[in-house]
Amino acid sequence: MTTTLDRVPGPGAEAASANPAGRPRRRRPGRLRKSALPYLLLLPAVFFELLVHLVPIVIGIFMSFKKLTQFFIRDWGNAPWAGWDNYSIALDFDAPAGQALLHSFLITCAFTVLSVGLCWLIGTAAAIYLQEAFRGRGVLRALFLVPYALPVYTAVITWVFMFQHDNGLVNHVLHDQLGITDAPSFWLIGDNSFVALLTVSVWKGWPFAFLIVMAGLQNIPRDMYEASWLDGATMPQQIRHITLPSLRPVNQVLVLVLFLWTFNDFNTPFVMFGKAAPESANLISMHIYQSSFATWNFGTGSAMSVLLLLFLLLVTGLYLLYTSRGRRAADA
Repeated sequence: MTTTLDRVPGPGAEAASANPAGRPRRRRPGRLRKSALPYLLLLPAVFFELLVHLVPIVIGIFMSFKKLTQFFIRDWGNAPWAGWDNYSIALDFDAPAGQALLHSFLITCAFTVLSVGLCWLIGTAAAIYLQEAFRGRGVLRALFLVPYALPVYTAVITWVFMFQHDNGLVNHVLHDQLGITDAPSFWLIGDNSFVALLTVSVWKGWPFAFLIVMAGLQNIPRDMYEASWLDGATMPQQIRHITLPSLRPVNQVLVLVLFLWTFNDFNTPFVMFGKAAPESANLISMHIYQSSFATWNFGTGSAMSVLLLLFLLLVTGLYLLYTSRGRRAADA
């Protein structure tokens, strides 16, 4: 006799009826297309990344092992093989070429440290100041972003006119109005060119730091500030114990991006000084340009570019390793 309980299907009855032979289910074509869609969307970006960045890098590395001078420009593929000679010339610090490269490298390091530090300091201070609501805050935020929104050439050319010796605004203010200097200064030649280049770099770079830090401040809960204020914490104590620790992940990325942008900066010194920068402002990007296009020694210039790439990769790797260890230690 069959009871009602015997007619009730078991928990696997539906699966058995859907797949009676126990065969593995085939993935539907729609699911396959959905899983492949992200990779298809990435293909154009990967293609242009290879075309714009990786292919020139590979060609530059190949050129660094060639004796590529002005005699082989039209047929550079048949230039004589140099091996490691170009790298030996660049790294021979007892020779004039190596000494000039080392000088430009040290100038670039000092310039990068000062520029990145000032950009981060000014941008962070401005972002913290504009956290509190007050009348005109939106106007100030828009004004602070103007240097970042302007094209590089427009901004730098404007500063070049301001740094003119006879009729520039900088000498007019410092010498004619304030009387700080004894005579009008030469800002685009000599030792003052480093200060002029640093000023322009900080002026056009700190709004980016301001924008990133201001976005990071939005993720800090206001309850933490209110609780610390009730406990008697002052604003410097809040910045030290709440703001800066909370901004550590943002600052890690910000400092790295600013470092890479500043160390590789070519547009700013080229627009300010032309093809030949003064010795005190001869950044390594300008030095490589002069070694390649002024002397027509593209093999040595390519070797210098490869060495610069290796240095940046090394610094970036060590920085990421250091920050990841610090993050794990903080989480532990």
